[in-house]
Amino acid sequence: MTPVEVLGGWLGVKLPESAQAWLANCIERCITGIADRDFYLLMSAVSRHVGKGPLALTDAELAAGSASRPGWDPRDWTLDQAVRVYLLCASTLGGAQCGVRLDRLCSAADIGELVAYYRGLPLYPEQPRYALRAAEGVRSNMRVVFEAVAHRNPYPSEQFAEAAWNQLVLKALFVGSPLAPIVGLDRRRNPTLARMLCDYAHERWAASRPVSPELWRCVGPFAAGPVLEDFARLFERGTADEQLAAALALREATDPGAARLLELHANVTRDGRDSSLAWERLTSTRT
Repeated sequence: MTPVEVLGGWLGVKLPESAQAWLANCIERCITGIADRDFYLLMSAVSRHVGKGPLALTDAELAAGSASRPGWDPRDWTLDQAVRVYLLCASTLGGAQCGVRLDRLCSAADIGELVAYYRGLPLYPEQPRYALRAAEGVRSNMRVVFEAVAHRNPYPSEQFAEAAWNQLVLKALFVGSPLAPIVGLDRRRNPTLARMLCDYAHERWAASRPVSPELWRCVGPFAAGPVLEDFARLFERGTADEQLAAALALREATDPGAARLLELHANVTRDGRDSSLAWERLTSTRT
């Protein structure tokens, strides 16, 4: 099944009977061809007809979603968000029309609607078409909109060029958004990002401001030379979370100096080798 078909199946059991009837009528109109004006009127009525309750997917349903579209994780979606994405996908014949309608919808959307359309990015046809739209979401000054693109969404890691990807990660730290829910975070780590994040950490330290322990997750594989001094600082003066983050990060470093630093602080790195310790757990202690 395609992810859109999977989404439609969920709505067929999650929506109240009256909402299912309304959605079925909308889909019939879309299949037979619907004018843009009438389509936008339908979209404006979604919340009124289906409500804003949680989509409330089970673990099995989430697994089915991921199987239909790797990286797709709609665990936080609401009913109205799911219906908006489903209608947009069902009403368009290809990427060109979908892109035009998506831009039009986003230009007039409230915050909740923007979250829906950005969460739907991995389901739209002809994926590369929406890179600029996704970048617009990353630039948003509304954290919830930014996280609709950045969290549990495979689109950025698949479609963003390195510079855009690096800015997404840096902005997540800047606005206090966790890194763990960013799909593809480990796969897209790169030396340029590591340098940017070290510079950012130095700026924060100079201003006596805290640095998210998660930052070091993107630095660890490239830890060498002067960067190891940053990790030494974490071990010697950092909080317990920072020390654990340093231990986790340096486990991925290949420089011999990293191994020596881990051995020097073996009392911490024992915890870092504990299989129960993961970045997700470290994030959960801060949220």
